[in-house]
Formats: sequence, C-alpha cells, structure tokens
Amino acid sequence: MLRIAAILVSTCLLAPAAVADPQPMPRDGERIEFDVYRQGDTRFGVHEVEFSREGEDVIAAVNIRLRAGLGPVTVFRYEHNSTERWRDGNLLGLAGRTLKDGEVFEVDVRRDENSLDVEGLDPELNPVELELSPEILSSSHWHGYPVEMEQMLNTEHGTVMDTQVEYLGQVEIEGDGGMITVDHYRLSSDLVVDLYYDQNGRWAGCEFEARGQSVRYVRRQNPVEI
Repeated sequence: MLRIAAILVSTCLLAPAAVADPQPMPRDGERIEFDVYRQGDTRFGVHEVEFSREGEDVIAAVNIRLRAGLGPVTVFRYEHNSTERWRDGNLLGLAGRTLKDGEVFEVDVRRDENSLDVEGLDPELNPVELELSPEILSSSHWHGYPVEMEQMLNTEHGTVMDTQVEYLGQVEIEGDGGMITVDHYRLSSDLVVDLYYDQNGRWAGCEFEARGQSVRYVRRQNPVEI
C-alpha cells in the first residue's frame, strides 16, 4: 500500500526564473488547509498548517492525517504533527512526531549560536545526531525553496536530504473552490514533488507519486482571505 515518504511532510510574489522567498511572513492566525487525494478523486486525509506570531517569531503548527482502507479496515495510516519556530527566514527550532508504518519517529531541533542541533531517528530506527547550518530549510513546503538549494532537513527523521529545485513557470491548478494561477516548482529529493505557490506567495498545492499511486493536494480556500 501507499507509503508516504519524508518529502510530504509541509513567500513573496514569485517572479519567473527567480527564487522562492523562504519566509512568507504569514499573519497571526493564518491557516493553510488541504484535502489530500490519491488516484484521482479518492480523498484520504488532510494537511493543515496554522500560523501564530510571537514578537518577531513565526510559529508554524503542521498537522497531517492520512488514512486508506477497505471499508472499516485501515490498511495505511500516517500521522504527523510538528511545530516550527522561525525568525527572519531562519529556523530556530522544531519539535515533531510522526506515526508511519506502525513506527513512531520523533525529531527535536534546537538553535545554538552557530548551528542547529538535531536529534531524530532514521527510517531504520537508528539514532540521528547532527549539527547543521542554521540556514538549512525544513521539508514542510509552506515556506517555499530557493532554486539554488542543495539540501534540506527531513522533518520526519531529522536527516539531511540532497535536493534539486526547478522553476517551471505559471500554470493553473484546482484550489480555493475553483481554478487559481500559481507558480510551479519541482523539488527532486527522495521523491519528485511538484509544488505550487499563489500570487500572495502562499503554498497552494502539490502533486507527487509514491509506489505507483498519484497524490495531490487541493487547497480549501485562500489563506489571505480567511
């Protein structure tokens, strides 16, 4: 059955061939909410990001709930909760818990003067302890990625993933109860994910394939207008 990998977990106006601003500075109380579909129109969960502000800091609370089953029998279950703290486009801390394939993975990230100290558990259940550059971005998608980015922090495991980011121009996708014009980026890492950001710089959708199944996110409403 479908196994969602680390890339799932989740900006200013994006000019063609430019870079995505890693910090869109959302308002206090702003929310981004997606219905998640597989194999076309089979709904199997939600992905939500809620923002709050504490002084200069942006707090992003991520909640993902995915379930696939045969009637009342669950054959796939994925849950992820994490809280990120950002300031001036830099990650200050992260605490996350993921239930995947029956295993629980926890990540703790703390900022010191010169690095991010990371503790986690890799997919083989081996402990992860890393000191990373304070400029590294998390794999939570809401903040966008610069096209020159080569690595990012896996929010499920605390590991580092090699990445490639491409800007592919403007397209229209389903969202906000209709069709919306978005900037299209492709993030290649453990999975290849097509990411979309609207004209306010907010995350507007994504699409990818995992184990032969297509997955797509449809945004419920424009978070700037909520």
